[in-house]
Amino acid sequence: MKKIILVFTLLFSLYTDAQNENDYVRRNELKVNVFNLIGLKVVDFSYEHLLNEQSSVGASFFFNLKDNELSDFEDVFELYYNEKFAFTPYYRYNFLNRYTRAFFIEGFGMYNVQENFNNSGYENEYDPVIEDFEATSNNFAIGVSVGGKFVSGKGFVFEIYGGVGRNLYTSNDNIATDFVRRVGALIGYRW
Repeated sequence: MKKIILVFTLLFSLYTDAQNENDYVRRNELKVNVFNLIGLKVVDFSYEHLLNEQSSVGASFFFNLKDNELSDFEDVFELYYNEKFAFTPYYRYNFLNRYTRAFFIEGFGMYNVQENFNNSGYENEYDPVIEDFEATSNNFAIGVSVGGKFVSGKGFVFEIYGGVGRNLYTSNDNIATDFVRRVGALIGYRW
């Protein structure tokens, strides 16, 4: 009987020790969206907390540093954001069931503030002239994104995703867009 108790105690201690090692998984990530930073002069950073191998929650903060006028490059490729600020909480589900790699689908909500980006108003036979060129619109959108993530053994993170959302509430219909995009190539660190 003593041998059985001794074996049981030894196995239980090994089990709890192994469990403690698994509990020490790096679960927090801080990332910056280099696609937006380099290409569009937008600061977009995210914090994400891993709940388990399959799911995580996080939030992104987006600050547009550009003035509202479009450059020639953006005129040609239409690469611009109406949003001056956005706060985006999200939930992700990982289909690969791994901490170091992910193929995920994301559901997000986005509070965003949009500005009139052309500053010139418009006038033709169908549309009136906009009097208030500096007007803003406070909006709330929901949407879906898909993406992938790779984490090195040292904790460096590379992530890419794309998605779209729809503004459900707008405070100024003359300025607000119907859809918002969520795209990025991020680098960061997991601790």
